[in-house]
Amino acid sequence: MTFISLMPIRRRALCAGLALSLTPLIATAADGRPVEWVVGYAAGGGSDVVARTLAEAMGKTLNQTLIINNKPGAATNIAADYVAKAKADGHVMLTADFATLAANPSLFAKLPYNAEKDFAPVGLMARFPLVLVVAPNVPAKNYKEFIAWAKGNAEGTPYASAGTGSPHHLATELFRERSGLKLSHVPYRGAAPAVQDLIGGQVPFMFVDTASAYQHIAAGKLKAIGVASAARLKTMPDVPTLAEQGLAGFEAYAWQGLVVPTGTAPETVAALSKALVAALESTPVKARLQAIGVEPTPGTPAQMASYARSERERWGRLIRDNGIKLD
Repeated sequence: MTFISLMPIRRRALCAGLALSLTPLIATAADGRPVEWVVGYAAGGGSDVVARTLAEAMGKTLNQTLIINNKPGAATNIAADYVAKAKADGHVMLTADFATLAANPSLFAKLPYNAEKDFAPVGLMARFPLVLVVAPNVPAKNYKEFIAWAKGNAEGTPYASAGTGSPHHLATELFRERSGLKLSHVPYRGAAPAVQDLIGGQVPFMFVDTASAYQHIAAGKLKAIGVASAARLKTMPDVPTLAEQGLAGFEAYAWQGLVVPTGTAPETVAALSKALVAALESTPVKARLQAIGVEPTPGTPAQMASYARSERERWGRLIRDNGIKLD
């Protein structure tokens, strides 16, 4: 009788199994193709800066090239549609933000993508706290004074935003509900032109993200009344929260996360998530984000899924109740 040792067979089977399990993690590096990181905004803006900062750090961890592809337009719908239809092979991912995952499903009667089904979360990246700011000619230095001033405007008070359906707009609509003020919306094509008109006194106030307003607040060109966050910001420790000043529980942020097409291998998602968290917790990245007024928000894919779902429900109600539409 001839005896055949099972050890080589078992060893070969084990090695084959390990190779198979690692394939999704090393596929992108092995075939030499870069990973395409799609951003639904133009180059040079806050979203672009965040993506490029993280891409550089993540690329070193993954030993892989991450290339930013800016596809602006239609409130991120163009970029989201592109990634939703992309092959789920680990070579494409998307900066999915407040608009993509929370607001657009209610703002548009029909979307080219499904916010709940077409993407697999990798993790939250950052949030941009919103700040209630007023023009230099507005005679208010805190929330109480602002409310008194606004109530004195018999015809109502106009406010600026970065555009209909933007976090800035929706936060102010929530503020209107909570404060009982009579307000009228003046939408702009982005935060930058809105801020410039605010500085010039053409509009009296707005909720603006820290990335767009921090330098102007620091320079004294805008007056910060209060921040819409649970705690004071490290970058503006002297500015109290709105909750501290009497508007209990009022929070609003612009935020961003990283997603890949649904169907991407779980091992690939896990590897990307680990690299993302490592980047967000690194000293150079934290310093860079803080310099532009952005808070890093590292977490798991499950935490991002839960947060996006709660934000979609919260802002969806506001959008529907106020009849806000973008089509």
